Amino acid sequence: MLKKLLLLFLIFIFLFPFAGCSGPANTEQQSSTTSQTQQVNTQETGQAAQQSSNTNTSSISGKLTVSFINVGQGDSIFIQTPSGKTMLIDAGMPEMGERVIDYIKSRGVNKIDILVGTHPHADHIGGIPAVIENFQIGKFYMPKVTTTTKTFEDVLRAAKAKGLSINVAKAGLTLDLGEGIKAEMIAPNSAYYDDLNNYSAVIKITYKNTAFLFTGDAEKESEQEMLNRGYDLKADVLKVGHHGSSSTTTWAFLKAVSPKYAVISVGKGNDYGHPHKETMEKLKSLGITVYRTDECGTIVAVSDGKTISFNVKPGDYTAGSSRNSSTSSASSSKTSTNNLNQSLPYGYYEEPGKVYVDSNGNGLIKGNINSKGEKIYHIPGDPWYDRTKAEVWFKTEAEAQSAGFRPPK
Repeated sequence: MLKKLLLLFLIFIFLFPFAGCSGPANTEQQSSTTSQTQQVNTQETGQAAQQSSNTNTSSISGKLTVSFINVGQGDSIFIQTPSGKTMLIDAGMPEMGERVIDYIKSRGVNKIDILVGTHPHADHIGGIPAVIENFQIGKFYMPKVTTTTKTFEDVLRAAKAKGLSINVAKAGLTLDLGEGIKAEMIAPNSAYYDDLNNYSAVIKITYKNTAFLFTGDAEKESEQEMLNRGYDLKADVLKVGHHGSSSTTTWAFLKAVSPKYAVISVGKGNDYGHPHKETMEKLKSLGITVYRTDECGTIVAVSDGKTISFNVKPGDYTAGSSRNSSTSSASSSKTSTNNLNQSLPYGYYEEPGKVYVDSNGNGLIKGNINSKGEKIYHIPGDPWYDRTKAEVWFKTEAEAQSAGFRPPK
């Protein structure tokens, strides 16, 4: 294990030649999503004919085209500018790599001028190795933080094999996307965070009188830093952070952005209940039109510099419903009763069949995926409970274990 970590460290140092201010390696529990891509809507829209030229074809003449590729529970955004420059922000889970590649090639593109892995979670960088292998890459950006996951290692190996250096993604960078486009990175603003999501590269693109803001999985802490630094956050289109989680999109941040449109990249029937009710209520109360990949498939926004049009009809404000935590109290009680006399794979953490719910009937058992990809649950009162960020909630241990989670060792 020590040799593996040393090798990973050496590869990381080799690929980050411009390391200015670095934080310690983050090997804490990750809130990476699981591979819930089986229900991805396969309909792709706005595809262009394949072309055999060795240079990128331009976006629609005089227009900026932004494609929010439907990769299920993950992110992937492909941008084509009027001058023909291209940028890819994230590439979904590993199994979504081919979908991203096919979509980009269908638009007659064989070079990605700027590739960005917003942060090292599998649902954002999983498909990047395949992208690197299949396209000519100009510049590659990722935040300067490491994890010990295989997905992250695969990205480093793919970059090394292609001879790509990794530029550090951080606030204050200006990205070259050609004439008429202003592209700037406005986060991350700190060298160290407890939560990997806050390392997310946040990018604002302005084309004439229109603007887009892409936030990765940036949480409330990163949002507050952007507000404190006085950045111009105003944008017509907001890519809602962390798949619509309640841990992002604060009132202050949302009002500062003041978008006309919100895009949520989210998997249908995901285990996390994304997008969360709190986020959808905020968007609805402000009259922000919502587009979401679980309902609309791939979403293509086209700006002529004055107005923005979309290829699909808007989605709705319905919150997500977690398959593992949205069961009613009655069904939960039935589950616990049925399992009273059954043996669970890992045994019982505490009382067999005990139901953990709050006054509203919401589950209190926290499900989390750590940096090794292990699915672990914590019950109220255990030593790790208050320090653990829940990605999914359960009402009984039987429910948690049936979803593939185990108690801590």
